Amino acid sequence: MKWEKLKPPEPDDPMCCCECDIYQYGCCCDCEDLDEAFSRWLKGKPPKSGCQSPVFGALMQNLEISLIPALLLLPLLLRVAALHYLLGIIILTALPGLVLWYYYATHRKKRRTLFFLTLALYSLAHMYYLFITEILPRGDVSQLQLFSVTAGMILTILSLIHTKRGPGFVSASLQEAHSRSQETEKKDSEHLNGSVQSAASSSESKPQTLTAKWSRCPVCKIMRPPRAGHCRTCGSCVQRLDHHCIWINSCVGQANHRSFLLTLCVFLLTSVYGISLVLCSLCPRQYLMTALLYCPGVYSQSSTALCFTCAWYSSIITGGLLYLLVTQVLNISFNVTEREAQLALRNKTGQSRLWGLVVDTREFSRGFYQNWVEFLTMTDASISLRSSLTDLV
Repeated sequence: MKWEKLKPPEPDDPMCCCECDIYQYGCCCDCEDLDEAFSRWLKGKPPKSGCQSPVFGALMQNLEISLIPALLLLPLLLRVAALHYLLGIIILTALPGLVLWYYYATHRKKRRTLFFLTLALYSLAHMYYLFITEILPRGDVSQLQLFSVTAGMILTILSLIHTKRGPGFVSASLQEAHSRSQETEKKDSEHLNGSVQSAASSSESKPQTLTAKWSRCPVCKIMRPPRAGHCRTCGSCVQRLDHHCIWINSCVGQANHRSFLLTLCVFLLTSVYGISLVLCSLCPRQYLMTALLYCPGVYSQSSTALCFTCAWYSSIITGGLLYLLVTQVLNISFNVTEREAQLALRNKTGQSRLWGLVVDTREFSRGFYQNWVEFLTMTDASISLRSSLTDLV
């Protein structure tokens, strides 16, 4: 499925050449904005209001430039932040604001972007590079500790790759497989009952339950299972849609929710352990809890100042992902997805609990233990339906 680069068009919208991944001249698109811009330029008419050239603006929207800011600005900003602690406070405070601004800018356009995934992977690689080149030569890190950090890095990347395999998209074949399984179960029940009247009553009740549980997506125009949702960023319906995660550039759904949670856990453990090793090496006389706030003499050398600034940068990222992990664990405990929680708040059908960290819809919850059992044992519906049909045949 070639939806990795840009947001696919809606089913009723005409496909533009710049939205097709296999078109080799996608950046030289003939869409309306570019046509109008060149037409005005050829006729000598003044461009529309705005300081930016419309031709340049149309081209920049179709080019993938989201890799450049993360690869160039991050090391430069960290180097500048390491010059003085006041610069560090200003830059590390402004960085989350810039990231949030870019998120809302791309979120309004409902388009996929590689910026956040690139920023996450490059930050991980850059922190590990500084750990190897600056902290390891100081002699305070043992081989076992180095092996633990490296293993955590590798496990994080492997679990991220497994998460990126797909959230479990809803397709037309899934609804057909579900219909065939329902028909097979109905025939088996008719054969076991051996009664014509019971078979007639079951044939009347089965379609009612089928239409009651499955709903038609107004965008995809296909039948989708319960708790599935349409992601306008990916342009597809996802089984048990939780949310679209910008950091992995993919949706989190029924097929990859467990691996997404595993990625968060492994990354947080590795990050906390790596930050503790860096602080113990830079501030050996300080307690670990206070070293991040007060470490005398750390700005005397550029290398130690850079490592200390990166420790603060990693702590900010770790704090944000820790909040995400807590909300995910609470949602699983109440058997509610992030999408269902937002819909419940919008429709005023849910109740906020634990200081607003979770929304209890009381629709699918069966208790703490059963909710976690359901989460840990759920599988992709398309795979489970195929296997059940194979077993029945």
